[in-house]
Amino acid sequence: MAAKQDYYDLLGVSKTASEEEIKKAYRKLAMKYHPDRNPGNKDAEERFKLINEAYAVLSDPEKRKQFDTFGMGGFQQRYSEEDIFKGFNVGDLFKDLGFGGGDIFSMIFGRQGGGRTGRQQRQQSWDFGDYITRQQQQGAGSPGNLDLHYELEIPFMDSIHGAEKRITLTTHSGSEEVNVKIPKGISTGKKLRLKGKGNQGRKGERGDLYITMKVGEHPVFRRTGNDLYVTREVKITDALLGTVVEVPSIDGPKRVTIPPGVKSHSKVRLKGLGVPDQGGDEYVEVIIDIPKKLTDKQKKLLEELRGEGL
Repeated sequence: MAAKQDYYDLLGVSKTASEEEIKKAYRKLAMKYHPDRNPGNKDAEERFKLINEAYAVLSDPEKRKQFDTFGMGGFQQRYSEEDIFKGFNVGDLFKDLGFGGGDIFSMIFGRQGGGRTGRQQRQQSWDFGDYITRQQQQGAGSPGNLDLHYELEIPFMDSIHGAEKRITLTTHSGSEEVNVKIPKGISTGKKLRLKGKGNQGRKGERGDLYITMKVGEHPVFRRTGNDLYVTREVKITDALLGTVVEVPSIDGPKRVTIPPGVKSHSKVRLKGLGVPDQGGDEYVEVIIDIPKKLTDKQKKLLEELRGEGL
């Protein structure tokens, strides 16, 4: 997953910017990149989506505080797309800008709302960047295809421990919110089927909703199958003599014995500490830390060791 640009950089403001400065910067960029002013311009579409996400975070004091504390990577592990845009309503702001007061997200996600005409009724399938859910309808408007398909991206730890998400669908009859229970251990590419949550046919029958999962990256853990991997650096002397180190696991920190003479990139297995309920293990990849600079004393000691044949 490609890293996103810092929210402050996206809006062109400093980290000490006031609420009014952030709002002013957002208004200026919204005017510049709004799709009504850039018909068919994909770069402008993408920029418009990103500045909306940035403003949704920086205009909310609590979300801004969390972003300042954890940075982009840590923030995205803690906030799903539902969390980022929860309570974010720029209808009045866009009315002031001269683009109408309708629900901007209805337009962004290609939803059709009553009473909208002309350019507001364009159906555009947009997403808000790598971390934002992408909704894909197959045969929208076609009575013969009642199933809906939805791609949902979730934080790494939600895939490990399970979670419950609330998503918004666009069906033939309008918008509908659905609760999705995410089972423990789910991985990217897996699909969930919610029976009867698709479009409704003319005779009252309902199609199904198919949700394809996409799991976000984690700053510490890597997943391969049902196994989890972490890396741990050790000093040369610890690698030669052996040591005990503390490593993270999904159950909390664990003490691991590194055997004497371990080679760099060797793996130590922690049985049963992989993806829960899936029979996986955790593997600690040992990386030997070779210092770039040595003190005079360290050099002297190493010369003595070389003289001893080491």
